[in-house]
Amino acid sequence: MEKQLDFDQIEILVRLAIQEDIGSGDLTSELVVPPEARAHGVFVAKQEGVIAGLPVLPIVFSAIDCSLVFNPLVPDGAEVTVGTRLAEVTGSAVSILSSERVSLNFLQRLSGIATLTARYVKKIRGTGAKVYDTRKTTPGWRQIEKYSVRVGGGTNHRMGLYDQVLIKDNHLELSGHQPITEAVRRAQAGRPAGVLIEVEAETIAHVEEAIAAGADIIMLDNMPVEMMRNAVEMIRASDKPASIEASGNVSLGTVEAIAQTGVDYISVGELTHSADSLDIALDLYPA
Repeated sequence: MEKQLDFDQIEILVRLAIQEDIGSGDLTSELVVPPEARAHGVFVAKQEGVIAGLPVLPIVFSAIDCSLVFNPLVPDGAEVTVGTRLAEVTGSAVSILSSERVSLNFLQRLSGIATLTARYVKKIRGTGAKVYDTRKTTPGWRQIEKYSVRVGGGTNHRMGLYDQVLIKDNHLELSGHQPITEAVRRAQAGRPAGVLIEVEAETIAHVEEAIAAGADIIMLDNMPVEMMRNAVEMIRASDKPASIEASGNVSLGTVEAIAQTGVDYISVGELTHSADSLDIALDLYPA
């Protein structure tokens, strides 16, 4: 899974974070801590969860001080309990102190996403449905946030506007209120090879249009569960059944009932726009 990360892009994010936090220098550490002092730091989980983001940390440390030695103690995807030692870093005390907040920001944020994703995945285990993420990501962080969703057991939806057609109500309204069938026809005529066409459906009538149009995926948006169940039956009974996504008003309290309607995917914006950071500390000791 780590091989799917774009480390060049991560390095850009890391350097932006370092510039933002350290700027011209860590005044406190440089003025108070002797330059020859050495330290040993241990990342420790302060709450249970799923770890993601460890591959980012050596990029942080090497960007600040290439002599720092980083050693992960668990892999990304590990389910940890309170007190689990996650990784360690050894070297200049000043450099480790300067690295502390940037490294924790990445690790806590990404582990929080993986942890929340894992909770959703656990809720619908055995239903056959999969948890989808969305484009509701932190600007610039989409690649690593969607990576964290995968670490937590979720599935990535489209990465951006460039890799899948998704026809929503705004597209129809702003193109002269054209019917779904016409919008799909136009998309089919111009799409690049291999690109799927998804249609948002808010009513059973929309579902019927999307089926008739030959959409590859039909998104059941903000439908009551009973309507969603009827829509799934209708799509499954068609000559060429589309894949089915559920979207809207999804929470840990509703996701199981949605999955039991028979949909293939359930998209959850909360995974990336509202996940709480996992509580992780960097305990420091003289070395």
